[in-house]
Amino acid sequence: LGIGDDCALINPSPGMQLAISSDLLVSGRHFFPDADPYALGHKCLAVNLSDLAAMGAKPLAFTLALSLPEANPNWLSPFSKGLLNLAQAHNCRLIGGDTTKGPLNICITIFGELPPGTALRRDAAQVDDDIWVSGNLGDARLALAAYWKELLLSPEEHRQAAIRMHTPTPRIELGIALRGIAHAALDISDGLIGDLGHILESSKLGASLFIDRLPAGPVLRQQSLEQRRTFTLAGGDDYELCFTAPVHQREAVIAAGITSNTSVTRIGKIEANQGLRLL
Repeated sequence: LGIGDDCALINPSPGMQLAISSDLLVSGRHFFPDADPYALGHKCLAVNLSDLAAMGAKPLAFTLALSLPEANPNWLSPFSKGLLNLAQAHNCRLIGGDTTKGPLNICITIFGELPPGTALRRDAAQVDDDIWVSGNLGDARLALAAYWKELLLSPEEHRQAAIRMHTPTPRIELGIALRGIAHAALDISDGLIGDLGHILESSKLGASLFIDRLPAGPVLRQQSLEQRRTFTLAGGDDYELCFTAPVHQREAVIAAGITSNTSVTRIGKIEANQGLRLL
């Protein structure tokens, strides 16, 4: 039972359990106040889908709580299209929520499902696991740096980098394909070093990263070595998956990347000695 009553009703498939996540996006904090509404609609759902991907969960449905300064059809129409086009692409239904007048804030709660015992948890890394990352890193942070005038990009370079910042790709298919292969996983929202640190802290382990193996985005690859290292290591808004898997699963990880049409790169190793070492 979706929109139209006091509550939505959700049944996961038989034998499955629910995975639930919620994200709040605040104007001026998580996105520019004049952000393109279509891209914003896409991104606010994409960051929630990315959380499901990091657990290996299949999307089911979501709710939307929206605070708006005004009910402007010229803003609401493209915002809705960006949101619902991505929802349709992942068969994820809008089943309820709330709207009110106020500063622009967007809160989505998303529901997914997965078989019990298969979730890719942060505390599950093991000594000698390989560390992998999907896709590429750093173009979103590069675009933000250009917006903040920390550096200068050509208009075309900025446009290309900004695509990654404004319309990230949730790695749902890869997350599902990694069930039973990967040990631990999360999505990279605040930068690789910080987010990998959550896995290390939860698993009470350490790691070594080979920083020049990190896959830089196509625009960032044209920048200096120092810039590439900085933004691949500590850039935000990538929404790629960082995950660990045993050495004997290397071929399976590569196969999961192929079946999900997502590149995967081996970037380091989990170690018993706590702390993160950059090589």
